[in-house]
Amino acid sequence: MRAETTSVAGNAPAARHGAQQAPQGLHLRERLVQMPFVLPLITFAALLALWEAGTWLFAVPSYILPAPSHILGGFAALDMSRWVTHVWATLRVALLGYTAAILISLPIAISLSRSPLASRALYPLLVVIQSVPIVAVAPIIIVVLGTGDAPRVVITFMISFFPLVVSMTTGLMATPPELIELSRSLRAPKRREILQIRMPYATPHIFSGLKISITLAVIGAVVGEFVAAERGLGFFIQFSTSMFRLPQAWAGLVVLVAMSLLLFQAVSLIQRLFFPWSLAKADR
Repeated sequence: MRAETTSVAGNAPAARHGAQQAPQGLHLRERLVQMPFVLPLITFAALLALWEAGTWLFAVPSYILPAPSHILGGFAALDMSRWVTHVWATLRVALLGYTAAILISLPIAISLSRSPLASRALYPLLVVIQSVPIVAVAPIIIVVLGTGDAPRVVITFMISFFPLVVSMTTGLMATPPELIELSRSLRAPKRREILQIRMPYATPHIFSGLKISITLAVIGAVVGEFVAAERGLGFFIQFSTSMFRLPQAWAGLVVLVAMSLLLFQAVSLIQRLFFPWSLAKADR
């Protein structure tokens, strides 16, 4: 009996120590959940370290795969004014095509959601337009519209247009039918039905399409610059690659990715500031 009591008493500190360790591990997990950017940053830093070590260990030439340190040197190959010129050229075309896609998508989505006849007539055409490879049709657009900003804006519009139409139409049709019947029984104008009933239900879907399309708009601007341009990040990457200046090309790619992420976060910030009710409770 004394031996059992001694054994239990001896195990008590160990049990208390284990109980103290468990909450500490729990607190660490909670902190990591509250800081969702910590783990991706750690993973990204580890990948960069492996990339740097691998290129030095296997003596990979910089014109095949430059190390991250060489890519940092590629940023210094151009002065700031030329970087600003290329970034602004791509950003301007992306925003113009994106704005045109929003302005044209909304009335089409309203027509598709309200009229089954319009949906049957227009939706197959939209699918056909989306099925056309933009890379194949881009030279034709350049020949028709010239080498200015207009063809690149059209290419950007064509890439970012379809997700907006689909998301807007889906959102407008997600309105409960009893609300639509109630508004019609009260003889509410069609304008109020769209703005005050359908649009609030469509807002989460609309912002989902806006977030997808803003990244596609950057892709469209770059595709247009690959075909015909004298400035822009796409032109800079293509020119640097043709001259085997891979560190500069990778530096341009890093700037392009940063631009897409910033634009995506800008759309998310607009939704969070002006339409917080359209977000899930965990994202508010």
